[in-house]
Amino acid sequence: MATNDVEGAGTPDDPWILTTPPGKSEFEAYRDLEANPPALVVQVGATELRYHVRCIDDLHAMLRERDDWMALGNADEQKPAAPDTVEAWGRATDNPVGGWYGIKKGLRGRFGNYVPPVLEALGLAEVEHNPRNNRMRAR
Repeated sequence: MATNDVEGAGTPDDPWILTTPPGKSEFEAYRDLEANPPALVVQVGATELRYHVRCIDDLHAMLRERDDWMALGNADEQKPAAPDTVEAWGRATDNPVGGWYGIKKGLRGRFGNYVPPVLEALGLAEVEHNPRNNRMRAR
């Protein structure tokens, strides 16, 4: 149930073509259910990031329970995430996976930059598209 303006089916052969919330960078994303563990794969140029695929449902459930806007708080793995942001939740020990949704050490960050557009493409969330300080909420 993707939104009409999203290209791709979200599969390895036909990835979604998405942009970061500020709209400055394009990236591809797809679900790789055959991976171990199953992954949401994000391809940014030559860099491949992988997040546990369950992050889609888990983030949506958390946002529905929150029932309000939440700042994205994008940050690299090596930098601390601002409190009470999607990025911080994607690393928190009390989230459903008990820590990082990012799978490969060194490339586990940027959760708040790449996962929200996937939820938006699936019609699960509303994401702001300002130059900075974007937020999201569940649909």
